[in-house]
Amino acid sequence: MSPQTVSRVSTGADSVRPSTRARVVQAMDQLGYSPNRAAQALRNGTFGAIGVLSTGFQRTGEALTAEALVEAAALEDYSVTLLHVRNPARESWDTAAHRISHQAIDGLVIMRAEQASPATLALPAGMPVAVSFSKFAGHYPTVTADQVQGSEDAVRHLLDLGHRTVHHLAGPRDSEHALVRSGTWRRCLLEAGIRPPEPVYGDWSAHDGYEAGQRLAADPEVTAVFCANDEMALGLVRALHEAGRRVPDDVSVVGFDDIAVAGWTSPPLTTVRQDFHAIGRALITLVVGQLRSRSVPPPALTVVPTELIVRASTAPPPR
Repeated sequence: MSPQTVSRVSTGADSVRPSTRARVVQAMDQLGYSPNRAAQALRNGTFGAIGVLSTGFQRTGEALTAEALVEAAALEDYSVTLLHVRNPARESWDTAAHRISHQAIDGLVIMRAEQASPATLALPAGMPVAVSFSKFAGHYPTVTADQVQGSEDAVRHLLDLGHRTVHHLAGPRDSEHALVRSGTWRRCLLEAGIRPPEPVYGDWSAHDGYEAGQRLAADPEVTAVFCANDEMALGLVRALHEAGRRVPDDVSVVGFDDIAVAGWTSPPLTTVRQDFHAIGRALITLVVGQLRSRSVPPPALTVVPTELIVRASTAPPPR
């Protein structure tokens, strides 16, 4: 067989007779042959890989989105290369961009880079890019969950139950998603004629939720708390339990994300569900579409809906 025929069979091209394809596949099986990605990259100028840039993969949201990215990329016959900026305070984004330009990738998904901006993260010209947070919206195609609607649903759910105010366990001040959630919480209270109490800040971890919960549990005026994510909400629930304050009889708690254990806690956690898999699939679709069309689409913003999941951690305030 000619190398061209073998290449067409290995890449799944349709222009090969069934009998010829069967002979080539039989020979591949006998020889243990598989296509060489490196050789294909040298010949075609493509690597069959999509980079995923993030300042952290340890949080549940990033881990679930990365899982969805890997699954969606595999369906398009692409692998995923994780690009981790471990300490953005020390590593300049110029350095990160330089590393990206030397990676064997065809396109890039920017999943989390709060400290960067389109100006500080100078990406290789012509590289297909999609991002998952709105800070880069207007520069690159963007996919994000509806943080505003989810936060509104959480706060208004607690107010509709009759709580006089809603306290907030916020995420880090340098997180875009945390700022959107806290800003929406504040606006909802002001629109209801309620002066927002001072928020308590955490780092997204259950540990910080627990420490904040100890402070909130000491305030008898606290009857409802909107938490910026589920991990901090679970830490808060434990602190309230240890302080003798019952959830939801004394204090109602709402989280954000709907992680796998949220429905199995005691009590099951009311939370805002983000569809991380839909976000991951949409990001890969955007990058692969650019690779195949060899064109740059308008920097449109795709907003994936959220959903309030009401469980047993919320109730009307104590009489």
